[in-house]
Amino acid sequence: MKAMAVGDLGFFYHSGAERAVVGVVEVCAPAHPDSTSEDPRWECVDVRAVAPFPSPVTLEACKETPKLAEMVLVRNSRLSVQPVRPEEWRLVCEMGGYRAEPAYQA
Repeated sequence: MKAMAVGDLGFFYHSGAERAVVGVVEVCAPAHPDSTSEDPRWECVDVRAVAPFPSPVTLEACKETPKLAEMVLVRNSRLSVQPVRPEEWRLVCEMGGYRAEPAYQA
């Protein structure tokens, strides 16, 4: 999380019953202590919504897509914060029907 920078984009993922990528968020503040935790080692970043996906991309769909076989989400979906490679970003956005404005393309 400390590597995240203001302006970085990420996926908004529902980790409950739905288990799906549902949109794009943008980091709008650098990592800082998490005010909801008593442990000062816990950090968080502030994000803002950029856009919802027209169609959620389920974890199952990601697992069924050979080009996403090495994606951290597919291999270890329990992590809250995960890196996403550019080719994974493009494919998941395509699967969700999301077309970024030129300024937001990763």
